[in-house]
Amino acid sequence: MASQRNILIIALLFVSFLIWQAWQKDHEPKPVKANQLTEQMITDDSAVSNVGQSITVKTDVLTLTINTYGGDVLSAELLKYNQTLGSNTPFQLLTARPDFIYVAESGLTGRNGPDNAKQGGRPVYQAAQNEFVLADGQDELRVPLTYQKDGVTYTKVYLLKRGKYAIDVSYEINNKSNQAVEVAMYGQLKQTVELPNDAIKEGGGGLGLSSFRGAAYSSSSTNYSKYSFGDIEDKNLSVNSSVGWVAMLQHYFASAWIPTQDQDNLLYTRSTVKKSQATVGFKGEDTVIDSGKNQTITAKLWLGPEIQSELKATAAHLDLIVDYGWLWFLSQPLFHLLTFIQSFVGNWGVAIIIITFIVRGILFPLTRAQYRSMAKMKLLQPRLQGLKERYGDDRKKMSQETMALYKQEKVNPLGGCLPLVVQMPIFLALFYMLGSSVELRQAPFMLWIQDLSAPDPYYIFPLIMGGTMFLIQKMSPTPVSDPMQQKLMTFMPLIFTVFFLWFPSGLVLYYIVSNLFTIVQQRIIYWELEKKGLHEKKKK
Repeated sequence: MASQRNILIIALLFVSFLIWQAWQKDHEPKPVKANQLTEQMITDDSAVSNVGQSITVKTDVLTLTINTYGGDVLSAELLKYNQTLGSNTPFQLLTARPDFIYVAESGLTGRNGPDNAKQGGRPVYQAAQNEFVLADGQDELRVPLTYQKDGVTYTKVYLLKRGKYAIDVSYEINNKSNQAVEVAMYGQLKQTVELPNDAIKEGGGGLGLSSFRGAAYSSSSTNYSKYSFGDIEDKNLSVNSSVGWVAMLQHYFASAWIPTQDQDNLLYTRSTVKKSQATVGFKGEDTVIDSGKNQTITAKLWLGPEIQSELKATAAHLDLIVDYGWLWFLSQPLFHLLTFIQSFVGNWGVAIIIITFIVRGILFPLTRAQYRSMAKMKLLQPRLQGLKERYGDDRKKMSQETMALYKQEKVNPLGGCLPLVVQMPIFLALFYMLGSSVELRQAPFMLWIQDLSAPDPYYIFPLIMGGTMFLIQKMSPTPVSDPMQQKLMTFMPLIFTVFFLWFPSGLVLYYIVSNLFTIVQQRIIYWELEKKGLHEKKKK
């Protein structure tokens, strides 16, 4: 009875956890009050301008629209990712619409910077052509934009590489004036807080997994920290750091500015336009270019999916934007193992099946002890019933005889609980990993399952999972005498089936295979115990 009660408590705690997760907003603690940014003099012009012209830049993975007014990126399409499952429309990360702004801005501020608000507004660059395309056999695409003022030539260069989402953004400054100029590079990401009505709602999280949309940063004092739109509205971030980055995050995709890591950078946020837009950015050190000298200032811009290996290669701790929650130390190794398996089998669903057997194999000693204990409990039911009939209402004597029987048959009534406690963190780690990894976004398995990160569209997998869970329950001992507990145990497969309707189908697949593994394991253990004749032993 104690074993079933503990299993019931664990199951109820798990359900409670899912409910809590479903309603919780991903909100980090408020940071300390930041300094004002008035001294930075970064212009706050609208991203959409009628002054400049649009330039199209296309590689094998990206299509960008750059406006010559300020040289900002106003649109970014990810050519390897569809907007929705089955569509031929590339996923649009950045956009500049009248009702929604999400752009990557950069410029030169400082005393003589052309983007300094006191200099009269953003510069209007000149480009040799309106379209730049990465040609076949070409590994790099260089997009130069030029601007001249007061004897100084500023060349803003976007350098894109084949197959890469990290873009080098540099300012080549040629000072032919008769005096030194002082500038500082900044880069910022600006986004409308409220999504438009026609925004695509990404699947994959399911009930209980709330994907974060907002800002994040890394500095010398913290490897990774979220900074929500609510944080930005309440108070501005202002952190000086020689290392780090700033980013805008959403489910599966991100944009990020990575400044030069050998200077003192200011990481900041701002809330603009009546708090309807949020900005996160960096400002580098002031750089002095003497008369007759040249100087190049650089930064990196990430526009793409949250691919951990590429993020890690781009900047330190940038891969942490793939947020696996508090069980990241389990989710990350599971993800690397899953990726390794998929590289051989070529199907993420098959890889999930294989990793299920690996995980269950690692846990085999614990689960074997669990099911042996549960099997013995089931085989002891006739004898336990006999003790109940013999001693009736003498609870003390009944308890003594029951414990004596357990001792004689070497049965631990709590033996079924420890494996459940161990398996639950692994289950939750897989839950976060399968719902947060862009590699599984729109990844097909077979037949009707064409997106392992999204719920089963026909609810077949959850129903199968519920059926296997019901079968396991019927095979397991049920020495629960309390009517309420009996009802809860009876309805537990149904309750879990309802929850799993919204889970990623990849996670439901894992649980189906795990349940089938359990059923086979239980049958073998029961057969072994019956063969030993445990059920034939005489009642004490």
